[in-house]
Amino acid sequence: MTGEPLRAALLAGKRRPRARGGGSPTKYRGDGYEFVEVREYVAGDDPRRIDWAATARSGGLQTRVVLEDVALTLAAIVDDSGSMRAGRLRELAVAADEAMAAWFDAARSDDRCIRVFPDAVIAPSLRGPLGARACSQTRSAAPFDLGRACAAARAALPRGTALLLVTDGYDLPDDLDRRLADLGHRCDCTVLLARDPWYDGLPLRGFARMADLETGERRTVYLDAAARRRYVDATRERERRTMMRFEAAGWRVGSLRESGGRTSLLHAFGLPAPAA
Repeated sequence: MTGEPLRAALLAGKRRPRARGGGSPTKYRGDGYEFVEVREYVAGDDPRRIDWAATARSGGLQTRVVLEDVALTLAAIVDDSGSMRAGRLRELAVAADEAMAAWFDAARSDDRCIRVFPDAVIAPSLRGPLGARACSQTRSAAPFDLGRACAAARAALPRGTALLLVTDGYDLPDDLDRRLADLGHRCDCTVLLARDPWYDGLPLRGFARMADLETGERRTVYLDAAARRRYVDATRERERRTMMRFEAAGWRVGSLRESGGRTSLLHAFGLPAPAA
């Protein structure tokens, strides 16, 4: 089962200590939860958890952090643009759907599942596996636009949501970094970047007829050894730069491999692949 180890990893991330505020922690036993630390107050924190003693020591509002037995909110954005139809043996879009299914497989009875599209946010009233199934099966006719999807996520997702984005990262807008950083601060964000199926080299030689999956345009190109080498170098550099942008925004980053979306998701969390 993929769901249990992934859920445990998400809960561990939810409880991971943040940057500490000033002063030392103050013991707190008012609500029966396990005390973790004191950190700087951020918008959205429960005012009842403000630690006034630590606030007086530091000069800024400080909040008590406790381990609460709370449900997860799982959200997903999945790129369904034409370039995701690329693949050697099967389309990257198939692996993307597998990763999303594995993500929602972590949902349990009280967990909330949300699907984010560029033109809509789908939040079923059903919770747990039933809500997860509804999100996995929902589709949108709107063209994929990462900027609009991120804006919808920022407006709709509650703080602390575990957000999965699956995309190939093509045409990533230059002005998107601030929005990605904002989401990375508010939510536990993971991105799976679809790896180019020809990351390790083009199988074609000589004259080849190629098609643009986004526009449908076809053209004939000549591929010699130098052209194939330039393609590999450019593909790897583009992936490296895209990963760096997400990492700088505070996202967990992994690669979506054509061979398996579920395995790709687990690897992003440092978890072993399920036994065959």
